[in-house]
Amino acid sequence: MTAIYDFKANSLAGEEVLMRRFEGQVLLIVNTASKCGFTPQYRGLEDLYRDLSPRGFSVLGFPCNQFGAQEPGQASEIQEFCSTNYDVTFPLFEKIDVNGPKAHQSWPRLFGQRPAGFKWIPAGLC
Repeated sequence: MTAIYDFKANSLAGEEVLMRRFEGQVLLIVNTASKCGFTPQYRGLEDLYRDLSPRGFSVLGFPCNQFGAQEPGQASEIQEFCSTNYDVTFPLFEKIDVNGPKAHQSWPRLFGQRPAGFKWIPAGLC
């Protein structure tokens, strides 16, 4: 069984990030959108990240444009929006598909077979 830590993704800056970097942490992995009714939840996610990251917790944000075209921007626009409006400092990754034939390699893993102890909690961010 492949673990989430065996995957990689590109940051919004285009740098390859090995998910192994987050091994041993509690992860809240969310798909996000900047033009969605739930967008203000960025603030709550950032608060969680700031409060709990010293104790081994991380939020990983994956922008997605598959749901009503609510994330139309390029990486630099997404980063600026999140920084300017919500002071986001948690890791954000390049825009990906989260379902369908072009889904990022890690997302089917999150929705399909899960390692023991893994719990999927829908965050409702679009």
